[in-house]
Amino acid sequence: MNKIWWKALAVVIMTYVIFWGLLGPVPRQPILNESIRNVSFHVPLWFAMIILLVTSVIYSVRYLRKGRMDDDLIAVEFANTAILFGILGCLTGAIWANFTWGDPWPNDPKLNSVAVGMLMYMAYLILRGSFDDEQRRARISAVYNIFVFAVFIPLIFILPRMTDSLHPGNGGNPAFGKYDMDNSLRMVLYPAVIGLTLIGVWITQLRVRLRRVKVAMDD
Repeated sequence: MNKIWWKALAVVIMTYVIFWGLLGPVPRQPILNESIRNVSFHVPLWFAMIILLVTSVIYSVRYLRKGRMDDDLIAVEFANTAILFGILGCLTGAIWANFTWGDPWPNDPKLNSVAVGMLMYMAYLILRGSFDDEQRRARISAVYNIFVFAVFIPLIFILPRMTDSLHPGNGGNPAFGKYDMDNSLRMVLYPAVIGLTLIGVWITQLRVRLRRVKVAMDD
C-alpha cells in the first residue's frame, strides 16, 4: 500500500464527493429538504468505520495466531481511525437530527445503541493503556477487540430494528433506498464510501509508520 496511486484516487474521489454532494441535484422531500445532502457524508462515514473495524479485528486475529507485535500495532491504529470516523458520524448525525427531528440527540434506540458501542470502543483504548507488559496488553486487547466488534454489530444494526426508531430502515420505518434515494444521491454515496475508506486507510498507514518509528527509537 506504499504506492501513491490510491492516495491520489482518494483525493480525487473526495473532491468530487464534497463538490457534488454540496452543489449537485438532490430529491426534494418534505421535512428533509436540503438536509438530505447529509446522506453523502453521514452514511459513508459509518460504512467506512465498519470496514476499518473489520480490518482491525482481522489484525487482532492475526496477532493471536502468530504473536507478531506489528499486527497488534496495526489493529489498534485501524480501531483509532474507526473511532474518529464514528465520532464524525455522530457529529454529522447530530447536525442532521437537529434540522429534521428538532433535537441533536433525541431519545432514539439507534442513537443510544451507537453511543453504547462508541463507549465500548473507548474502553478498548483505556484498556490498552492500563497494562505495562506489551505481550499481555496485546493479548487482552486483541481478545477484547474481537469481543466488542461481535457485540457492536448487533447493537447498531439488529437491535434498533426490533423496536420503534426514528432512523430510516429501523423500527418499521422505510429505508432511504425505498423512497428518497435516486441516482443523483447514489452517484455521490457510493464513491464517498470508497473515498472515505481510502482516507481512513491512509490515516492509519501514517499512524502505523509513526508508531513503528517510536518503537524503533524506544528499542
